[in-house]
Amino acid sequence: MTKEEMMLQKRLVELSRIAYQRGIVTFSDFLNLNELNILHTTPKDQFLCRYETFGGYNLAERQIAAFLPDALSYDYGENEELFLSMYPIRCIRISPCSGKFSEALTHRDYLGALIHLGIERSRLGDIVIKGQDAYVFCHAQMEEFLMQNITRIRHTTVKVSAVENPDDLPKPQFQEIHGTVSSVRLDAMIALAFSSSRSSMLGLIEGGKVFVNGKMVVSNGHPLKPEDIVSVRGYGKFRYDGMAGTTKKGRCSVTVQKYI
Repeated sequence: MTKEEMMLQKRLVELSRIAYQRGIVTFSDFLNLNELNILHTTPKDQFLCRYETFGGYNLAERQIAAFLPDALSYDYGENEELFLSMYPIRCIRISPCSGKFSEALTHRDYLGALIHLGIERSRLGDIVIKGQDAYVFCHAQMEEFLMQNITRIRHTTVKVSAVENPDDLPKPQFQEIHGTVSSVRLDAMIALAFSSSRSSMLGLIEGGKVFVNGKMVVSNGHPLKPEDIVSVRGYGKFRYDGMAGTTKKGRCSVTVQKYI
């Protein structure tokens, strides 16, 4: 690990120690996929208490780790309302003041405007684009600042509102992909999901850009299990639903749900 990665690991272990010794819940900042991988691959005996992670909505990529004293549990399945009440996460919606004259804004446009305000990336979670609106997950301490200071994204004047009702949070949307693969190994599955060749995926896997359920996987032949979530940096993510059977030629008939 790099010096920065070792410092992060040390900080996470320290948060677990504080939670254990003081009997309180402690939280990390938002962790990206690499940082979540450090969390998940740190030997469990280094943590003095258990942890859960959440990013503000179901299947969020950037997540906060909560270190929990023995008597507490934050495992509430997919109940986002309970999660939002316990994690220091808020969601704001950025909308154009005039939809008719709005530019076609991208994730990069929104992120650039937020970083330009001097906000550290670790204080921001996912940015989800839905139509002309952007949903920005942030640390609770940043909510008021963002609502007061975001007035323009590129050349588009915008308005900002807090998302209070969990029913208004962005829901994942999927593209169902059916196909056949020689086996359910990782390289074959991501090639199917992103309409690429297996050989073109090798560099991504070996380069540490592929994560399965938040853990970095560098083995091309890693077998997937139903419900595994695969994230590929720069490409997106998908869920492997399972195998429906085999063809006459012995190939596996599979289905994946690609997030769009």
